[in-house]
Amino acid sequence: MIFDLDGTLFQTETLLLPAYHSTFDKLREEGLYQGETPPEQAILSGLGMLLEHIWRQVMPHAEESVHRRADELLLAYQVEGMAGGQGVLYEGVADALRELRARGIKLFIASNGLEDYVKGVIRYQGLEPLFEAGGLYSAGEYGTRSKVDLVRQLLDKHGIRSAWMVGDRSSDVEAGHANGLFVVGCDYAGFRKEGELDGADATIQRFSELAELLEA
Repeated sequence: MIFDLDGTLFQTETLLLPAYHSTFDKLREEGLYQGETPPEQAILSGLGMLLEHIWRQVMPHAEESVHRRADELLLAYQVEGMAGGQGVLYEGVADALRELRARGIKLFIASNGLEDYVKGVIRYQGLEPLFEAGGLYSAGEYGTRSKVDLVRQLLDKHGIRSAWMVGDRSSDVEAGHANGLFVVGCDYAGFRKEGELDGADATIQRFSELAELLEA
């Protein structure tokens, strides 16, 4: 099983939003941004996208150099938050992953996030032993332009011929189907747009339903 991270395993907003506000405070302090911090919904609605695309949505008139500085700051504040105990998994995630692992299912991550963020979340949440060695894939580490490409690299590198793609955004549905995978849409985060998961082969309202779906 290949999992998206934000909005699938991890309640992103519990870590992201404090870091988001700190990022804009610092950008203003450095003279790189003026005005009020954009609404939280501006970044929440972009979850699942590459960071460069998120900043274009959040700060459409800012220069690319400001976007890259925002990358650095957001990551630094998120890592600091993780170390301080911020960030929460969705209910039942840890237990369900342990159950899947106990059944012999190999677990992977495929996220459009930055490398240190993705690996940091898994490490600080104590989930690292449950995933395959070298199985945490991020667009930040592999330099992919789409999740389709990221998942393809994962499948090729690990010699995987059959898998489930589990995620909450249309990019996860696209990545799964483009690579011939069974797609499970997670419909509980609230970040998705209407109809995003219509192409999924199955949808779940709670993460714990994944084990029930596997039985079925």
